[in-house]
Parts: sequence; C-alpha cells; structure tokens
Amino acid sequence: MRQLGVVLSDRGSKYAVSGCKVTDRAEIYVVLKELKRDKKYANATHNTWGVLINGVPLKSDDGESGAGLVILRMLEHAERQNELIIVTRWYGGKHLGGDRFRHVQNATRMYLER
Repeated sequence: MRQLGVVLSDRGSKYAVSGCKVTDRAEIYVVLKELKRDKKYANATHNTWGVLINGVPLKSDDGESGAGLVILRMLEHAERQNELIIVTRWYGGKHLGGDRFRHVQNATRMYLER
C-alpha cells in the first residue's frame, strides 16, 4: 500500500490519501483492515474510497456523502483500473461545505500524479 499521509488541511480538518492495486472486492476489505490497524486511521472520521475493478465501479462514502463518487469519477477520467484510492478525513470541528469535495478531489489528484 502506498500512503502519502496528510496532504491537505483546512479549518482543522486534515486529509490523507492512500491506495494500492486490488483485483476483487475481498481485497478492498483486507486493505481497509490493514490501513485501520494504524489507530490514527481507525479513529478517522471518514475513510472514503473508490475503485474500478475490471470496469465495475465500487465506492464507499463512509459517512462523507458523495466523496466516494468524486474518487470514482477521477479514476474513470484517469482510466485507472484495479487501483483502490482511499481518502481519509479527520474532522476539525468546522463544517467545510462544498470545499470538502474539492479537498477529496485534490487528495485523489495528488495520489494519481505520484
């Protein structure tokens, strides 16, 4: 798994991005379990993710409504198959409104560009 750690912060909220290659749904849950072995990630407010497994879109918002779809659309645009991207958010106490989607998008972009 490739972890970029905290890549963005805004009004107390922090965002990290991680990812790796997967070939099926079962692997997604193994990767998430491994990520959450780190108590920092286990205690995060949201671990949203998206992946295209052989063209089949899978995602989870993990309570951050719409965030998984943002990741998924970016993967589709980049034509990246079988690559799971997880954007983690630690809520900082202030609502970010629509800015939260921009942060998910920017974190995903950082992952895709590296």
